[in-house]
Amino acid sequence: MDKSDSTTRQKALAINLDATTYGTFAEIGGGQEVARSFFLVGGAAGTVAKTISAYDMSVSDSLYGPAKHYVSRERLEAMLRLEFAQLLERLGPSRGDAKRFFAFANTVATSRYGESGKGRGWLGVRFQSRPREEPSSIIIHAHLLDSTTEYQQDALGVLGVNLIHGAFLRRASIADLIDSLMDELSRERIEIDMIKLIGPTFASVNNRLLSLQLVERGLTDAAMFTADGEVAQPSEVLFKKPILVERGSFRPATKLTLDLLTRALDQFLQEPSVEGQKP
Repeated sequence: MDKSDSTTRQKALAINLDATTYGTFAEIGGGQEVARSFFLVGGAAGTVAKTISAYDMSVSDSLYGPAKHYVSRERLEAMLRLEFAQLLERLGPSRGDAKRFFAFANTVATSRYGESGKGRGWLGVRFQSRPREEPSSIIIHAHLLDSTTEYQQDALGVLGVNLIHGAFLRRASIADLIDSLMDELSRERIEIDMIKLIGPTFASVNNRLLSLQLVERGLTDAAMFTADGEVAQPSEVLFKKPILVERGSFRPATKLTLDLLTRALDQFLQEPSVEGQKP
């Protein structure tokens, strides 16, 4: 891609001037910075069908259903499902032959008022690569590392624009797509520690290898997968749980090494602070 198309304003304008893209923005928490970016550059009438911010928890639950945590992949996916389904239901019959519909959503917690500290959140876009096609999705988790809420919101706006632009215009090369997420950002401002690509557009993508590319490209320090190979975000797996870390090299795993792992777990479960919990 030409470098002239790499700034946030130019990316938002490129989407606004593309007559085939049309969608919804749903943003909870950290501010409505992504939708704002598209309004600021002009031409948003051709792109924005709706913006919404269900900031109150009860209002959010009434729209998307209850969730254990509001800043979570569960909440983000519920937002994407509902917003995209409503868009198709309301506009599909009249505009579905000419438009590639999308729903962008984020649920983010920036640092609290009067306090310093990093923020974190989930961002995602569900989109059609061609009119009438089954949707694909990109989901990411990011840490906002700036020292103030204002700067964290600014970084969130840039990241959201990069995500939408990447979904429509940078997806031909997955490596290029990942790199483009950090346009006008830096590792000092943003850490992306999980990414998942879903749907027909990404049928050949291995999400585990994709997550390892985040590490390779310096966007995060580590990647996590569950035992069944599912890409995971560390805090959602480890939050408030006792953790047993066991290292080894198994080529292959023998009965002896498996016994050592089992015995270590047995001893760990006998620790007073672990009793009754599932590590």
